[in-house]
Amino acid sequence: MPAEDLNKLKIEKSKKIAGPAARKKKPFVLAAIALLLILFVILYMTGIIAPAITVDVTTISRIYPSQSLSTLNASGYIVAQRKAAVASKVTGRLVALMVEEGSKVKRNQVIARMESADVTAARDQSAASLNTAKASLEQARAERDNALQENDRYKKLVADGFVSQSDYGTVNTRYKRALEGVNAAQAAVMGAEAALKGANAGLDYTLIRAPFDGVVLTKNADIGDIVTPLGAAATAKAAVVTIADMKSLQVEVDVSETSISSISVKQPCDIQLDALSDMRFRGEVYAIVPTVDRAKATVLVKVRFLDRDPRMLPDMSAKVSFLSRKLKSEELKSRIAVNGSALISNNDKSYVFLLQGSNVKKIIVGLGEKLGDMMEIKAGLKPGDRVVIKPPNGLADGSKIKIAER
Repeated sequence: MPAEDLNKLKIEKSKKIAGPAARKKKPFVLAAIALLLILFVILYMTGIIAPAITVDVTTISRIYPSQSLSTLNASGYIVAQRKAAVASKVTGRLVALMVEEGSKVKRNQVIARMESADVTAARDQSAASLNTAKASLEQARAERDNALQENDRYKKLVADGFVSQSDYGTVNTRYKRALEGVNAAQAAVMGAEAALKGANAGLDYTLIRAPFDGVVLTKNADIGDIVTPLGAAATAKAAVVTIADMKSLQVEVDVSETSISSISVKQPCDIQLDALSDMRFRGEVYAIVPTVDRAKATVLVKVRFLDRDPRMLPDMSAKVSFLSRKLKSEELKSRIAVNGSALISNNDKSYVFLLQGSNVKKIIVGLGEKLGDMMEIKAGLKPGDRVVIKPPNGLADGSKIKIAER
């Protein structure tokens, strides 16, 4: 056979013969493709591979009903309206201090004592002088009584003509002199008594007493310090302790002069202390000081507490909300609330979309009272939970979400 004929018998590699095995695999491939399509549809319908929906979220928090009644807010500090730097009336060395910071004191309680040897000696001298004056008075009275008897006797004798008028005159003069002696002795006793009172007062000045019931805020001097009313010396202390009446605590806030017209005396207030952030205290406007601070363009407003707590201290920072009406007793407690735009109503039920990881869950919530633009939550949520606000169309239970960036 010629060579060119043999070359014609070669089979090209690009051409394949479909055999029975290839025909058997084709149904399985189609079934696999169909299964993948079904799986994809199921995953898409359940939201597992659906595109994430961008949403805005808010956090469930505790609020107070007073927040919805606030007409104006201001910040300030607790200030004791009755406060005193207690000092001595005389200059001397402090020898005893009976209190320290935080001590509770009563009115007229001795809180410190100064050296008193010199004033004690002066008091003793005055007491001795008083005793001498009293003894002199008794002696003068005895002389007066004796002179009175002699005068009466001579008076009868001169009437009967047994003694001369001149003798009677001498006795009568001695009697009158005895009367003046009693008066002088009485005046001396009164002077000695006054001197003793002064000495006792000087001795009492060495005892430093509390001017009113209160609590010691600071201790300004120690035992051994020289205390003087003026504190002129470099080493002298003018005040021993500083005390404050805790019953006189008020909040002082600066209110812009443009807003002062919306505040009135006895207006109800809600007071929040930074140190006691989990509590609210009722208050009312006590006074509006009729002076404007030029530098700050503000007016000082004093707010007194209607509710008190022993943990309140002077100079604590406070926030005051001026309210449109008085709070009811049930409005003093905090409530769980959510922004009203997070709620969806359907068939007399309310729902929210609660964030769970990168998905949301549609849950039923129990509602309470409307608080401004917030709604009280009775059941279904707790503080710290995050929910979707203004849920977009297409958002459903289990949807995958992405939080919008702000």
